Amino acid sequence: MSRLVSSSSPRFLASRWARAVLLAAALSSGAQAAGIEVTTIVVQPSRSSAAVALDGSVQALKQATVAAQVGGNVLSLAVKAGDKVRAGQLLARIDERATAAGLAEGDAAVAQAEAALQRARTELDRTRELLKQGYVSQAAFDNAETQHRATQAGLQQAQAARSQAVLARGFASVTAPFDGLVLATHLDAGDLASPGRPVLTLYAPGTMRAVVQLPASLAAQARSAQQIEIELPDGRIVSPQRRTELPGADAVSQTVEWRLDLAPADSAGLLPGQSVRVRFAGAADRKADAPTSGSSGPASLSVPAGALLHRGELSAVYVAQGTQFVLRAVRSGPVQQGQVKVLAGLKAGERVAVDAIRAGLAQARPAGSASSAP
Repeated sequence: MSRLVSSSSPRFLASRWARAVLLAAALSSGAQAAGIEVTTIVVQPSRSSAAVALDGSVQALKQATVAAQVGGNVLSLAVKAGDKVRAGQLLARIDERATAAGLAEGDAAVAQAEAALQRARTELDRTRELLKQGYVSQAAFDNAETQHRATQAGLQQAQAARSQAVLARGFASVTAPFDGLVLATHLDAGDLASPGRPVLTLYAPGTMRAVVQLPASLAAQARSAQQIEIELPDGRIVSPQRRTELPGADAVSQTVEWRLDLAPADSAGLLPGQSVRVRFAGAADRKADAPTSGSSGPASLSVPAGALLHRGELSAVYVAQGTQFVLRAVRSGPVQQGQVKVLAGLKAGERVAVDAIRAGLAQARPAGSASSAP
């Protein structure tokens, strides 16, 4: 009676290994008659491509934090977060009693300066007539003329101060600088506003950008990227219309800010603050290409994945020497696009078999050099 054998049992594995050995022996006997030519490649140092992926955030191209320009209590907040606003629309009103008092003071100063100018003008005209009649000296006339000019300057100063008071009173009404949406409010009715204190933040929807903080050590690698991809929150993969790298690095985090402008169609549905994934694809990995200490060659070479032979923890390749192959142990790295990085064990210019299985058969010989490994 037959017995079922599990595919993971030692007997089954041994049976598979025996069949593999018999097949290799059969192929070997055929190879002894005719010989097997195995294609080889010349190993060359190559600049490896790497992808740098970082988390970023969505930011509006046109965004402003509207701040108070005068001090006083907030009497009312006319909008809330999420509201649409038009340019010039009232956003908040600040207590204007202090600015109104300043305006009244300016009006009084202007009136006083006008009265002083009228008196100085009358005195100048009287002194001019007396000078013609010989009753006053030239010095008295010069003094009256100087006094008239001084009062003219005083009136101009008072008028300028009144204009400033009018402008300050207008700042009590906080208005929208452009059409947009209110992103957040920072003050409520009753809060104390002061010059420079934010009242609310608004942005213009429709045009967004992805902002990512790139480590300064990867800046050169990102600049050499052949393509920049942005994964949006909804899963879409888009490319930026324009990229801007800020000229300085943050002194604390040692990062450089990159701003990637999105097309209006790609910005649809995005909100400021959402997370995105930014990928710099096809960037040159300079660390992998840098020579190691005490070595005259690059730190890693690349061979096709089929050229690498794995036996347990051992990795090896068949190196062509004359008309035969020699098995050589190597230290391999990650696989990228069908290519395996060889970190140690090979030198540039050596020929290796592209098919390690065929090269391991008896009477296998190099067929010649093929195209170099990328």
